[in-house]
Amino acid sequence: MSQITLTFPDGNSKQVDAGITPAQVASDISTSLGKKAISATVNGAHYDLQWPIEDDAEIAIHTLQDDDQALELIRHDLAHIMARAVQEIWPDVKVTIGPVRDHGWFYDFDRAEPFTPEDLGQIEAKMKDIINARDAVKTEVWSRADAIAHYEKTGEPYKVELINRIPGDEPIRMYWHGDWQDLCRGPHLQHTGQVPADGFKLTHVAGAYWLGDSTRPMLQRIYGVAFKDRKALKQHMLMLEEAEKRDHRKLGREMDLFHMQEEAPGQVFWHPNGWTIYTELQDYMRRKQRAGGYREINTPQVVDRKLWEASGHWDKYQHHMFVVEVDESRDGENDDAEAKSREHTRINALKPMNCPCHVQVFNQGLKSYRDLPLRLAEFGSCARFEPSGALHGIMRVRGFTQDDAHIFCTEDQIQAECARFIDFLANIYAELGFPEFEIKFATRPEKRVGTEESWDYVENALENAIKAVGRDYTLEPGDGAFYGPKLDFYLTDAIGRVWQCGTFQVDPNLPERLNASYIAADGDKHRPYMLHRATLGSFERFIGILIEEHAGKLPVWLAPRQVVVASIVSDADDYVREVVAALTAAGVRAEADLRNEKINYKVREHSLGKVPYILAVGAREVEERSVSVRKLGEKQTFAASLDEIVAQLKGEATPPDMR
Repeated sequence: MSQITLTFPDGNSKQVDAGITPAQVASDISTSLGKKAISATVNGAHYDLQWPIEDDAEIAIHTLQDDDQALELIRHDLAHIMARAVQEIWPDVKVTIGPVRDHGWFYDFDRAEPFTPEDLGQIEAKMKDIINARDAVKTEVWSRADAIAHYEKTGEPYKVELINRIPGDEPIRMYWHGDWQDLCRGPHLQHTGQVPADGFKLTHVAGAYWLGDSTRPMLQRIYGVAFKDRKALKQHMLMLEEAEKRDHRKLGREMDLFHMQEEAPGQVFWHPNGWTIYTELQDYMRRKQRAGGYREINTPQVVDRKLWEASGHWDKYQHHMFVVEVDESRDGENDDAEAKSREHTRINALKPMNCPCHVQVFNQGLKSYRDLPLRLAEFGSCARFEPSGALHGIMRVRGFTQDDAHIFCTEDQIQAECARFIDFLANIYAELGFPEFEIKFATRPEKRVGTEESWDYVENALENAIKAVGRDYTLEPGDGAFYGPKLDFYLTDAIGRVWQCGTFQVDPNLPERLNASYIAADGDKHRPYMLHRATLGSFERFIGILIEEHAGKLPVWLAPRQVVVASIVSDADDYVREVVAALTAAGVRAEADLRNEKINYKVREHSLGKVPYILAVGAREVEERSVSVRKLGEKQTFAASLDEIVAQLKGEATPPDMR
């Protein structure tokens, strides 16, 4: 038998027989490791302990202490255990696929009757029985013909279709969890008892088309979450409960901010309250950008395909574009919309990004090196096709507006502009309540344009800029764009969720494609670098993040309804109007509630609407020219004079950059 060399993480190596399994390797190292082992990494691939190793390899053995590998296997095994449990309870159910995702897994089933919450409890109980049985997990590679024959015999048509989709050079691997069998690439744990019985929970059921195709059968998808122990599961479930309370879609209804409807999928109908948040945030960003040396522009939303072809987006991004065909021969009076002149039809697209249009603005008129850096900003309205299943409130939409900007500069200005932007972004994030953020630095990918010297220079410029402003970063080798490296900026919200918002990308490619140039000090034409940057990203998405971060209790300056002055008795109505007038004159968004309702009713209603301050006014307040103040989220009220409360609320209603 031939020999191979295995190299371990500590650098030591060992000669072994070809075909040895990671399980044997672990047992050879020590009996205890053999018992604790769950999987291995072999030449960078996650390996099942039962798979043979045929060639020289670098190998690391994993145990349940290795979180990434352990959680992947636990969640993957639970998908199989759940499918086994379902078929043991309902043998007529057909199984399909069950991948690992996010914090757990899902599995799609073909069942005539819908699963109920009671069914989920029954499935969980059966899964725990299977885990406690500690059934062995084993695997074999079958021929394609044998696998198809097996699934035809057992009446599993979805598995037959999956096998027919597997490329011919890939092995057909079968797994058994006890007597229950599934088609799977693996890897898996070694027995069902390695899954923590108290570390998982089935969460909900949803509909899902087979293979995401709306022309195929609608299946039932059961979702589950899993962790290494009960404590981690409990923490996650508490986070989900908190996330549900903070869901921007729910709060959007309660606060009357926006709505979505099927006639405009993925697009937002902003109500007055929501549009107030939007415009306040936009005005804030406009002031910050103006102070930061940006010049605001506005570019068309419908652009001829010729520009998208020239920029390269037509070939690479057309599947995300909304295409608009216009018959230019129409005179505007013809009612026959079907009568089109193909000869005179122009193909346009709604812009999915602003970059090519910004180059067109730069290209108007001759530019000198003295004009650089030129910072052009736009609140650019864009449209991108997203599958309907991917849409999520205002977080994932088809129509959105970016706080987009492009900086045209020379190569030796890149580092200073990058450092300047990081400080700019940090200041904005801090003022918006996110003092901490993470920078991820993505470097050159395998497929790229440009010279190695150019990549070296630009990557060093970004790295030096980060260090110059005293920030840490995480390196992401190979994740840059084909034209240049980038920085992505991540926020962590109040319940630990991470959001990618800002970005800074270096691009020498688009100016080249669109023939942008400036006159350098030597009198010749040179290509500028184009720095793509966004701070908030999509306004829609960032507002959704703000709503969920604050659970709807937005800072006073951003709150759409800042103050409600509510009468306790009708005799106080005139004074209520006076208070509202004084607050309005001070720049506070104030409104009167003079309804003939009890004050407790009014307080409950406006608290549900997340109004930051409710000022109650009765006979005593009229006499004393004061108000009774209730702040959102606080049970205690306090009295304040009219002058005091106007001064206080004027300060809180002032945007942070204007204080």
